[in-house]
Amino acid sequence: MKKIIVAFLFISFQMSFSQKDIYESPNFNELSKNHKELAILPFFTDLDLEKEVTSDEKKKLEQREGYAVQDALEVYFSQPKKKKRFTVNFQNTKNTNAILAQNNITYANIDIYSIKELCKILEVDGIISGNTHLNILLSDGIPSEFSFIDYILGDADYGRIGIKISDGKSGKLLWRYEKKINKKSGKNTKDLIDLMMKQATKKFPYDKERVKAKK
Repeated sequence: MKKIIVAFLFISFQMSFSQKDIYESPNFNELSKNHKELAILPFFTDLDLEKEVTSDEKKKLEQREGYAVQDALEVYFSQPKKKKRFTVNFQNTKNTNAILAQNNITYANIDIYSIKELCKILEVDGIISGNTHLNILLSDGIPSEFSFIDYILGDADYGRIGIKISDGKSGKLLWRYEKKINKKSGKNTKDLIDLMMKQATKKFPYDKERVKAKK
């Protein structure tokens, strides 16, 4: 019985690992060689909830989820041990959001601005942004009902998340990471981001050890 459980866990790990997709531009080194600071934007969120909500409420909830991912990424990158691992700094999100607000850029209209324009306004070298497609309010936490079979098979799909890094000077996509969200993704937004980035560490393009290995 133990051997069967171990086999299931191994298969489920492989399944969850294959559910994420990492892309890196072949021109990453050239485009990012002068990067010193990146800004993290609130994520665009698309909610498909079971309960009925008004259009205005849905927009407010989507905005809340988008800012929750932004906050979770800042928490991850600002941890003392992790900060030392990266070749770039990350702009404080309070400053990012304040500068955007001063320029009349809101969650509702930020999509009309190009990466180049946003980087110029924020005075950064690149942008971290992304999308989430959710059927739950992840910031409230993933439902606590536990099913061992769901855990093993990776069922209970709650959506997907995609994180991307874009170059401010050219506006080109440098790196993208996508992952399915389910019960194994963590209890909430912070857990999800922490697990995602831990899994992506060896392929995160600004990781000092990775940069050294590529030279």
